Amino acid sequence: MTKNLEPKKIFDSEQIHRSLKRISHEILEKNHGANKILLLGIHTRGFPLANRISKLICQTEGITVPCVPLGINQYRDDIIPPKPRNKTPLKNTPQVKIEDKTIILVDDVLYTGRSIRAAMDAITDSGRPSKIQLAVLVDRGHREYPIRPDYVGKNIPTSQNEKVQVLLKETDGIDEILISHQENKIEKH
Repeated sequence: MTKNLEPKKIFDSEQIHRSLKRISHEILEKNHGANKILLLGIHTRGFPLANRISKLICQTEGITVPCVPLGINQYRDDIIPPKPRNKTPLKNTPQVKIEDKTIILVDDVLYTGRSIRAAMDAITDSGRPSKIQLAVLVDRGHREYPIRPDYVGKNIPTSQNEKVQVLLKETDGIDEILISHQENKIEKH
């Protein structure tokens, strides 16, 4: 029997905002401005985070950085049966041109790296950017692929039986990051 213990809040709205502000400044510094940047937010919570980063960059630089959602379900290797791939996932969005752009891929939690691998497949099916960089709000470890983020809001070392949950106003009505522990108990009959 698995028993879920009460989740613990580890980040509130203000801490999330400060992390995103720091990430936006790091993006600008590393890329010498915002002129060739395109933000791609992984559906579901990566896209609102990418929008927030875009707004923060605009406040600093006065430049609107394009921000586009990226659905990756058809590229995931853990969905059975696999969905057929649309070979140009970003081509359906007319304003998106990824050639010669620095793509900042944005997601809420980096765990095994499988979602990021799927996102990179989707990007390369859509064209050839000059660079792909990764921004995540939380890096919790336990990688299965050799993927490392360029920008991290918070490193949260976790065990395999812990769950990190990012809640955002846009999707959940509140901004906070929770960590919960699932205690595995064996029932004896």
